[in-house]
Amino acid sequence: MKLVIVREGREAEHRVAAVPETVKKYCAAGLAVAVEAGAGAGADLPDSLYSDAGADIVADRKALLGDADIVLSVQGLEAVDAPAVKKGAAVLGVFNPFQEGDRLKALAGAGLSVFAMEFIPRITRAQSMDVLSSQSNLAGYKAVIDAAATFGRAFPMMMTAAGTVAPAKVMVMGAGVAGLQAIATAKRLGAVVSATDVRPAAKEQVESLGGNFVMVEDEETQAAETSGGYAREMSDEYKRKQAALIAETLAKQDIAITTALIPGRPAPLLITQEMVASMKPGSVIVDLAVEQGGNCALSKAGEMVVTDNGVTIVGHRNVPSRLAADASALYARNLLNFLSPHLADGAFTPDYDDEIIAGTLAARDGAIVHERLLPQPKETDNA
Repeated sequence: MKLVIVREGREAEHRVAAVPETVKKYCAAGLAVAVEAGAGAGADLPDSLYSDAGADIVADRKALLGDADIVLSVQGLEAVDAPAVKKGAAVLGVFNPFQEGDRLKALAGAGLSVFAMEFIPRITRAQSMDVLSSQSNLAGYKAVIDAAATFGRAFPMMMTAAGTVAPAKVMVMGAGVAGLQAIATAKRLGAVVSATDVRPAAKEQVESLGGNFVMVEDEETQAAETSGGYAREMSDEYKRKQAALIAETLAKQDIAITTALIPGRPAPLLITQEMVASMKPGSVIVDLAVEQGGNCALSKAGEMVVTDNGVTIVGHRNVPSRLAADASALYARNLLNFLSPHLADGAFTPDYDDEIIAGTLAARDGAIVHERLLPQPKETDNA
């Protein structure tokens, strides 16, 4: 079987779905590997390194896809590429199917088996395959570095002969993978860190990293986490109480980093225009959810906004790609770990009863098959 790695074509995307290390392992498993010319350039991986690892370098994308049995990508194969891929090929990537349903329909219509890696189940066995976690971890780190680069003061307390420099106050909103890494990074840089999340279980994690947990705790918070480990949408009443607490806390901060996302939904609004207006001049907000609508009312995707009261709002697109070398290496290992249990005698033979395979399979045999992507039955009124 032939496994191919395509060059990413989307704006601000510099990652690649395989690195020379994983290419060697695919070759050792008996697969023929081909890489689209220039695929690794954005991650500082020249074609020569892939050649040395045993891959063929192919400049013609259509020819590359035409021979593929397995296609590896970062942001998913594009709809325009679907006709070039032979029927039955397995395509792996992050497909954003809730927002890009037409793309998935095109790939399904071409008879491809589409594995949406963002649907990896949150189970222990799948941790090494969890692409969202590996990429969010880097995003949380980079958000703090971006904040420090934008902030006009130092992060740590400094005792000098000329006087004392007070430490920066950082608030992290959303204590998932990205948020926890942001907390850890800000603490390492010497900041005083607070954090908030709707999930009570996050409190212990935040405090273990040295952060102060800020949260409205009531009966609703006991059911604030889904069985998959994601945050659940909260009621309007809870949101009002939480917003009041956050507004009070945020006005005292120098930096806010927002990371909150709800799968399949727009990013929740955490920082209103009024909250931004309450912050001190020179404060910085880094919105990691900006591409899903943003956690801050004034953030703009791909832009740095400076408000009338001197608050800078950073809205970088595709933050993991800004650390392309490390992000590619982690993502490539995620894919290798996903494929390896199902590679035998140079062939990919997935067990469709396996929880991980079934959990990621978005399309097969010409149809969309993932339960989260199928029409949901309408609720009936039994009153």
